[in-house]
Amino acid sequence: MHDFLNHPQPVRRGEELDVSRLEAFLLQHFSGSSGPVTVEQFPSGHSNLTYLVRLGDREFVLRRPPFGSRVKTAHDMGREYRVLSKLHSAYPPAPKALLNCDDHSVIGAPFYVMEPVRGVIIRRDLPTGLPFLPETARRLSESFIGNLVRLHSLDYEAIGLGDLGKPQGYLERQVRGWTERYHGSKTHELPEVERISEWLKEAMPSTSLATLIHNDYKYDNVVLDPADVTKIVGVLDWEMSTIGDPLADLGTTLTYWIDPTDPEELQKIRWCPSSHPGSLSRAQLVDHYAKETGRDVSRIVFYLVFARFKLAVIDQQIYYRYHQGLTKDPRFAALPDVVKTLLRAALHSAESNSI
Repeated sequence: MHDFLNHPQPVRRGEELDVSRLEAFLLQHFSGSSGPVTVEQFPSGHSNLTYLVRLGDREFVLRRPPFGSRVKTAHDMGREYRVLSKLHSAYPPAPKALLNCDDHSVIGAPFYVMEPVRGVIIRRDLPTGLPFLPETARRLSESFIGNLVRLHSLDYEAIGLGDLGKPQGYLERQVRGWTERYHGSKTHELPEVERISEWLKEAMPSTSLATLIHNDYKYDNVVLDPADVTKIVGVLDWEMSTIGDPLADLGTTLTYWIDPTDPEELQKIRWCPSSHPGSLSRAQLVDHYAKETGRDVSRIVFYLVFARFKLAVIDQQIYYRYHQGLTKDPRFAALPDVVKTLLRAALHSAESNSI
């Protein structure tokens, strides 16, 4: 029988935690528990590091910043903990946060722990043996967007997250900020960057709409019910969440969604099985979102171009750490090609006015 659940693996070399200090800290805060502590690591993800920690018969998920990061505001563990501590009761797919620690003497960095969310995570390819008929793919596509609609419908003020972000001027700050981040992590000359950033400034829509947004909503950040993989039971990785334009959130989702008709270079960096028979296309995802929310999506090309540019910059920042020898994760060596592909795709969408 196949096991489709998401399982941890041994900790990568160079990303180990101080188990003895961690054990003492957890025992201090979780009364009635007993050691020993064991630690494994969830191997996917390119940013904050995620571990499964066992304390006797209890299990926790621990999140900490990546080793070698020099981006001061990109890995705020306290902020991520605060979002989850407010959000879980109103939006149960968000994991339940348990404990925050800003004392660097414990494991060398701030971290927080939360309850595990058990289920299936779909990554680039479907788990071997997972039944996934076209009808399943269609229903999951619809559920996936429906869950994003649910997130965008939350009253973030009532939840207590009204001060999480500054919605006024959100798009302008985002375009300027991500352009600056690219130049702060540049390792190669990429002429597309200037053309895209100029286009974004000229094509920027005005918006007064603001919701709570995840900012990295994709298949491998959602946890599916093992009994019915069209049902979402968890949403992970809230480090980039803020109050902002919900169409920017949708644009990010579209960036990760590769259609069967996309060119080969995009197929090579496919993040999920979005081209599986039955899956909605990018255009259908947009239509489904518009139908569910009633929002005007006529400027969605801008949001896709911006999201592709933003993801290229994120990958460039990650590669910069690798290039500088601050991390040795071999997955990062190929990121320059991903950056170039995303920039070309962004420029194509801008010049063709298409998604």
